[in-house]
Amino acid sequence: MKNQVKALHSGNLLGRVVKHRSVYLLLFLPLLHFIVFQYLPIWNAQIAFREFMPNLGVPDAFLDEIGIESGKGRGVFGSAWAGVHHFYNFITSHYFFQLMRNTLGYSFAKLFLGLPIAILLAVAVFESTRRGLAKAVQTLSYLPHFLSWVIMLGILRVLLNPSGGIINDIRVALGADPVAFLTDTRTFPWVVIISEIWHSMGWSAIIFIAALVGIDPTLYEAATVEGASAWKKTLYITLPSIRPVIVIVLLLRLGTILNAGFLQIFMLYSLPVLDVADIIDTWVYRQGLLNFQYSLATAVGLFKGVIALGLILVSNWFVKKFDDSSIF
Repeated sequence: MKNQVKALHSGNLLGRVVKHRSVYLLLFLPLLHFIVFQYLPIWNAQIAFREFMPNLGVPDAFLDEIGIESGKGRGVFGSAWAGVHHFYNFITSHYFFQLMRNTLGYSFAKLFLGLPIAILLAVAVFESTRRGLAKAVQTLSYLPHFLSWVIMLGILRVLLNPSGGIINDIRVALGADPVAFLTDTRTFPWVVIISEIWHSMGWSAIIFIAALVGIDPTLYEAATVEGASAWKKTLYITLPSIRPVIVIVLLLRLGTILNAGFLQIFMLYSLPVLDVADIIDTWVYRQGLLNFQYSLATAVGLFKGVIALGLILVSNWFVKKFDDSSIF
């Protein structure tokens, strides 16, 4: 074994790349995607520290006439430095605590309600003795993942419309008053949370099902010999065996805790529920694309990135201190 390792390191790098070219070709497109769309744009993130305006391509005299100060309106490099002005404006704005409350509220609710449901679904499918039923349930549960939120909005309107919606028709038949679920500040957050769990639980369960398949079957055989019930097998074999996967998924989800689901909220929210529906991403969309405050929008994006990095590092350190499972 040592001779094989020594021989591998003694060969030149180009030779090893040529030998394993099929693997490197598989990696090429994903790496190119990350370089072009993830790493190169980081250079332009400096506009978070500038008074950025797009390069208008017009003479300075014209810019003076329309009231744009010298040094502005000249793209990334021509825009004046602003320091941490945009970060300060965001943190001290009266929207900050509302946006953080909504974003964190939706994210934690989706995480701590959706993750256990996905785990339970995976365990139920894995433990089911009726394989045909298990496959049908699995297929039906992850089918909503392939539906866009435009289609999901149509489905939710059919279900929740105050006049003619299926849910409200049932309520009226039972003697209750109809509820405007999508425009009521009391019900809208629950619509967001439950619809997201419905939309993603089947797809999230796939990774747990894959982990369950890898459990040594002799553990279950030994438990059966000892007279363990199905519940005890699940409690003492199934769940502990997939604990490392659960921890890693939890850590990765914590890294995106400030992404509360832009597409979902953007499709569902409206002016009557703006106070409980507006999250950081929808606010950034309005400020950056509709109000042309590109620097402010970029600053908020960097703010989210720093918070996400901090959460991952702290959570990973905490888990690594008390458990063997961690990302790095």
